[in-house]
Amino acid sequence: MRRFYIIANETKERGLANAGVIERYLKDRGCSCRIAEVGERPAPPYRYTDPEKIPQDMECIIVLGGDGTLLQAARDVVETQIPLIGINFGDLGFLAEVDRSSMYTALDKLICDEATIEERMMLEGEIIRDGKIIGNDIALNDIVICRDGNLRVVKFINYVNGEYLNAYPADGIIISTPTGSTGYSLSAGGPIVAPRAMMTIMTPIAPHTMNTRSIVFPGDDVLTIEIGQRRQEDTEKCIAAFDGGTLVEMKTGDRIRITKADVKARIFKLNHLSFVEVLRRKMR
Repeated sequence: MRRFYIIANETKERGLANAGVIERYLKDRGCSCRIAEVGERPAPPYRYTDPEKIPQDMECIIVLGGDGTLLQAARDVVETQIPLIGINFGDLGFLAEVDRSSMYTALDKLICDEATIEERMMLEGEIIRDGKIIGNDIALNDIVICRDGNLRVVKFINYVNGEYLNAYPADGIIISTPTGSTGYSLSAGGPIVAPRAMMTIMTPIAPHTMNTRSIVFPGDDVLTIEIGQRRQEDTEKCIAAFDGGTLVEMKTGDRIRITKADVKARIFKLNHLSFVEVLRRKMR
């Protein structure tokens, strides 16, 4: 491939500095390369770049930062269906498989088309109030519904394909993809799921019951979470967070309907390590 686009996390100085280095390296080898404008924030809902400004003939988007940067960039550009690859300038990276020491080797492999494309399932969430959709977005990692304001638990009422599942008080609830299973969901006690799987994981955050655990559902199931009434005189306030980016306020009686998104994130994979080997190395 010969046409590249670079997105750099402005908060990571190493990423910004290396954007120019990578651009020169690629151009010296006969490639075309453009860097997303730095210092000019795109209009919401985009975080790092406006997809309308990415030339349609780009073959690869290089994301400089960490897993968080790659997550937000993937949400920005998913409709373009241009594959991404992350170069990790953060800490622990599961999505951004290339680190600084292997950066040039990775670029050479991309130029020589020595890469495969891995498609990752995404989620779509719609917040419904009084029968109307008041907010929606997509997520590659997870959709988290958690309390807002006072430190007290919220009652979550959960449905699967319209059928009542359970209800419990908790600090929050995480609905994650297999990609997101190694993120917040894992920290809350959820299972690790191979990233190419098509399933959805429901994980409670600090549930105030002894028998509540994570549940794994087929990817085509529709999950609905309702904010229940805890005290008759109070209105509970919550936040629905999409990959920690888009935030939508919720309150008692609101529901969020979560389904598998119609689009998938497309991520370049360069090495031939199995998921088990990557997991062993990252988790030590």
